[in-house]
Amino acid sequence: MADNSMKFSVDHAESGTFVAGGLRPYFEYRDLGIKDATGGKVVAHVIRAARPFDGSGTGTHRHSLDFQLVYVLKGWARFHYDGEGEVTVRAGSCVHQPPGIRHNLVEYSDDFEVLEICSPADFGTEDLDAKEKATAV
Repeated sequence: MADNSMKFSVDHAESGTFVAGGLRPYFEYRDLGIKDATGGKVVAHVIRAARPFDGSGTGTHRHSLDFQLVYVLKGWARFHYDGEGEVTVRAGSCVHQPPGIRHNLVEYSDDFEVLEICSPADFGTEDLDAKEKATAV
């Protein structure tokens, strides 16, 4: 049975635009229209490197969400996942990040580009490095 709260959506690469202002300042984001089409149940966007890696990662953090999938379209990146260790992803790699998994983006290539799908569309991110530094004082 159809979910009447969802709408049809199509987004073409040639008319898509990348914008700054997402979660990370060194990435650009291209919204694929899924957040609006699903009434905020899901977000899908293409994320690409906006500038070369400057030697600093994201820091250890976790997201408050139900589902997160990352599919690498171009380039490569190294992540550290608690309980998994260091993982290098390349074009064609697919990562399912379970809810709440602690992770850190360690390094990425200049041409790094991914498709990310998350639910819900609006989710929180907790900076664990900042939290640990604050409690250590």
